[in-house]
Amino acid sequence: MTQTEFRHRIRISKTDVEGQYPLEYVLQDIAGIGRAMAKAILRVTGLDGKQQAGYLSDEDVKKIEDVLLDPAKHGIPSWMFNRRKDVYSGVDKHLIETDLMLAVQEDITTMKKIRCYRGIRHELRLPCRGQRTRGSFRHGTTVGVKRGK
Repeated sequence: MTQTEFRHRIRISKTDVEGQYPLEYVLQDIAGIGRAMAKAILRVTGLDGKQQAGYLSDEDVKKIEDVLLDPAKHGIPSWMFNRRKDVYSGVDKHLIETDLMLAVQEDITTMKKIRCYRGIRHELRLPCRGQRTRGSFRHGTTVGVKRGK
């Protein structure tokens, strides 16, 4: 594909992204990739983050996907990964897309199974991170307030 051809949609790692936006922001649309990881991927691949994603060639897309599959092999430090010291394998990983969703769901299921505080809060559909619950997180019969006559 030549540099002049523009594609409105590009498929990067099982995700369709818009071609009209800069590459730096398009990478952040992929689940599991934030701002820092997107910049690291661009630095490793040598691509310009300001260029529109629609002008990417197939080789550039392949480069990005290779880095996404194994970021450690391409020199991205392990402290940037989103799953360090994985509970099951003990390896530093960076998960994206469905792998990330499945891992998070598996973690929540494990917490529920071992009946830890966060697992119980997840079961009851209450906040796990210390938020106040007087006005928020109200559903079911607790929504209304009954007043005495």
